[in-house]
Amino acid sequence: MKNAILFAFVTVSAAQAQVGYDRLLHTEKEPQNWLTYSGNYNSQRYSLLNQITPDNVKNLELQWIFQARSLEKYEATPIVVDGVMYTVQNPDDVVALDPATGRIFWTFSYTPSPDSRPCCGRLSRGVAVLGDKVFIGTIDARLIALDARNGKPIWNVEVDKPADGYAVTHAPLVVKDKVIVGVAGGEYGIRGHIDAFDAATGKHAWRFYTIPGKGEKGNETWAGDSWKTGGASVWVTGSYDPDSNLTYWGIGNPGPDWNGDVRAGDNLYSDSVVALDADTGVLKWYYQFSPHDEFDYDSVQVPVLADIQMPGTSRPRKVMLWGNRNGLFYVLDRTSGQFIMGKPFVKVTWMNGFDERGRPMKVAAAASSREGTLIYPGNQGGTNWYNPSYSPATGLFYIPAWEDYSSLFVKQDATYVKGQTYGGGGPRNVTPPVVAGNFNYRKEGEQYGVVRAIDPKTGEKKWDFPLSDVTDAGIMTTASNVLFSGGRDGYFFALDARNGKLLWKATMGGRVTSGPMTYMIKGRQYVAVCAGNALFVYALRQ
Repeated sequence: MKNAILFAFVTVSAAQAQVGYDRLLHTEKEPQNWLTYSGNYNSQRYSLLNQITPDNVKNLELQWIFQARSLEKYEATPIVVDGVMYTVQNPDDVVALDPATGRIFWTFSYTPSPDSRPCCGRLSRGVAVLGDKVFIGTIDARLIALDARNGKPIWNVEVDKPADGYAVTHAPLVVKDKVIVGVAGGEYGIRGHIDAFDAATGKHAWRFYTIPGKGEKGNETWAGDSWKTGGASVWVTGSYDPDSNLTYWGIGNPGPDWNGDVRAGDNLYSDSVVALDADTGVLKWYYQFSPHDEFDYDSVQVPVLADIQMPGTSRPRKVMLWGNRNGLFYVLDRTSGQFIMGKPFVKVTWMNGFDERGRPMKVAAAASSREGTLIYPGNQGGTNWYNPSYSPATGLFYIPAWEDYSSLFVKQDATYVKGQTYGGGGPRNVTPPVVAGNFNYRKEGEQYGVVRAIDPKTGEKKWDFPLSDVTDAGIMTTASNVLFSGGRDGYFFALDARNGKLLWKATMGGRVTSGPMTYMIKGRQYVAVCAGNALFVYALRQ
């Protein structure tokens, strides 16, 4: 017991904690570390480490487990910097660990305000690092900077008011000298926003409202005063392109979620991706995936950036790849926002194509109703917040998806009351999931989870790995063509990224609801993933 207390107060050396902006720009120079939520600014979740291969991955063995003191689902991705791992313990504790042994260096414990009320779990998905600081956004809508050496708070600032429904649940994004976060709370009728703070002092630098105010372009897409309570929150960490100095963020659904009668119009910038100038927060372009959404199709997926030679081009194009909750896979020009391609990657019935501007053509009957309207994909979407991956080695984009999944969308009256849920109805599931176990037991028409490989040049499916249940797990790929993911059935597994062949799996004793990551310590590659209420770390047998 004495040792456990001592470990909790070991100071990390200053050399281990320093992460300059240049290091974040050039993560390819140090693949042994994992310096951002998605591995790097392009959010590909692709690692250059190649010690673990399709031939030897079967020799992975569990090395250590960190058991969180929380019963909340564990959706975090750790950060690893020079021999130190930084992760969270829900709701908003930060823990520094030895990534080779799991030994605790220090723990920062935080008690959120009793006013905090995030809709979808009292949790954090991770932290960010810069210099000698670690940053966490909290469920009571604050941003905190800690000393990376000992976990002591340096500054603590308000992002917004938790009593009104605001929260921060994603890992912050550091760009240059700023820490960027967006607010959750769309289910409470908030007006969403994205904010930047000075990393050294916590001083507020800029704010971008995800719903335009009166007199601003886009406000006309909200009837009356509905923009004031329109939601459009942020759930997942954005990406950054240093060449254009643009940071990209996915925006959530409009409110009320399932009743659009009070908010006639497209409801910008809900269900969109916005490209912001990282220095000022000024909007440079946007693309709306689901105009006037009544199906809760948050566009809070991770924007994945890649340079790909698309058909008909003579050189690689700077694109954004997006597997959207609405069931469609998109390729956009990330410099201009131009629509390049959109194709369903699961069964979709709410639209039947795109017009010449790249706007989805909605099926006339595709709207929530008092009696209920059956729509594919259902309320949880063709995919959701859990991250995809793009592998430059295979040229494929990998999506954790729900297939043959529908909901009956029911509309009800909604009255806005500050700090209370503002939904206007809800979904009813009509296709039960297959019982976890043998996928062969699945009946025709039952929903199921799948790891789906897409060719981003054509939008066509290359291969599937079907799961025995639906999935909330992210995906990671490596330079050796190994793909890691998991599922609700509690398995963590490795596939051959080239063809989807199962190479290895291990039972975790709880759902995998996080994105895997990898790092190297003293020449040994490790793979980490959160499942149930714990963090599991694997390496090859020695």
